[in-house]
Amino acid sequence: MSDTPFDVIIIGGGPGGYVAAIRSAQLGLKTACVDKRSTLGGTCLNVGCIPSKALLQSSHHYELAETEFANHGIEVKGLKVNLKTMMGRKDKVVEDLTNGIAYLFKKNKIEHLIGSGKITAPGTVEVTSGKNKQTITAKNIVIATGSEVAPLKGVDIDEKQIVSSTGALKLTKVPKSMIVIGGGVIGLELGSVWRRLGAEVTVVEFLDAILPGMDAEIVKQAGRTFKKQGMKIKNATKVTSAKAAKGGVTLTVEPAKGGKAEKLKADIVLVSVGRRPYSDALGLKDAGVATDERGFIPVDAHYQTNVAGIYAIGDVIGGAMLAHKAEEEGIACMERIAGEAGHVNYGAIPGVVYTHPEIAAVGKTEEQLKADGVEYVVGKFPFSANSRARANSDAEGFVKILSDKQTDRVLGCHIIGPGAGELVQEVVLAMEFEGAAEDVARTCHAHPGTAEAVKEAALAAIGRAIHI
Repeated sequence: MSDTPFDVIIIGGGPGGYVAAIRSAQLGLKTACVDKRSTLGGTCLNVGCIPSKALLQSSHHYELAETEFANHGIEVKGLKVNLKTMMGRKDKVVEDLTNGIAYLFKKNKIEHLIGSGKITAPGTVEVTSGKNKQTITAKNIVIATGSEVAPLKGVDIDEKQIVSSTGALKLTKVPKSMIVIGGGVIGLELGSVWRRLGAEVTVVEFLDAILPGMDAEIVKQAGRTFKKQGMKIKNATKVTSAKAAKGGVTLTVEPAKGGKAEKLKADIVLVSVGRRPYSDALGLKDAGVATDERGFIPVDAHYQTNVAGIYAIGDVIGGAMLAHKAEEEGIACMERIAGEAGHVNYGAIPGVVYTHPEIAAVGKTEEQLKADGVEYVVGKFPFSANSRARANSDAEGFVKILSDKQTDRVLGCHIIGPGAGELVQEVVLAMEFEGAAEDVARTCHAHPGTAEAVKEAALAAIGRAIHI
């Protein structure tokens, strides 16, 4: 490797880090990216977003064949799960995508260093791979190390019987029963995978409802839907201990606000109580970089830490722990380092739960608007009144648009229904341009299409609903 200092060293090759590296190279900056994995893409691509979506798709196909095909006049005999093939497909998807990022690094002449990065001083990074160490220097260092699984006191993860999301993506057989600790996005997605494939799944959530932070009306509908699908949900319940044995895992649980304890047993327990910033092993204290009490790194509007020339993006700085949020921050950070005007609109970042039906949201919830004292209008439209959804036998859920009562500006959108993650994007774009509900309502939508439900919700927000 050349001894010439880099313009930018990025620590972390996940969505934030690798996208930042590519944008940095595009801007003409000599760039290095340090990651302890040999394959780029971080947690998201290797053991998170991508493999979980591959399994969600495969398991959804299986469930459709098992429960829905007959309604379409398609008869299936001898249906069974070949888990080895399913997992192989998942691994191939990951392999192809990680190879694609490696190609982009070569194309953009980005130096990829495999090893753990540690900041030993401003402008200096030590890269350790096994017994080998090397020191590299740069004008700017960007921390993009993301997050890791948050532990739960009294529950020790062994990735065999008590698993994190990583272990849940590598099970070699379908368990008869699974308990998911945590009713957030990851727990519900992976719980859905194994429920579809035949496991009896119970979700144990500490708070009063699953999907904390999402619109309450959406959460209520989601809870009904998941229970109807066969998923058991125990809200307001605290897990105090877990004991793994040959016959399975026994959990001790009790009401979150106190009360009589009870035992729950399952073959597999998935711990999914959130994620914490990966910042402990970066040498931040010695480098003078400040962190808060939870390990997050505070940054200014340019993503610079309290130390000049050291920046941070993505999960490690807090906010929504989403791959696409990290990507946008990576691009904005690089553009500002290069003297350009990067910007992220945090009010228009969508979030998606890839269960079935999908759940998607952008902007404010009703609860947030009420707390802020904002006067708003609600426009809703059910998929049961949407012709494409009915034709597809996939008509559960609704679209909900929130707009300012005075200006009609779109303040938020919440969808539970078919393809919600794609449908929400037109509202994201409308919000990016500070559009009004009327703008969405007056936009021509192809018929028949599920996107018409978004148009109809916008029409309802301005008092002009046609099909309800």
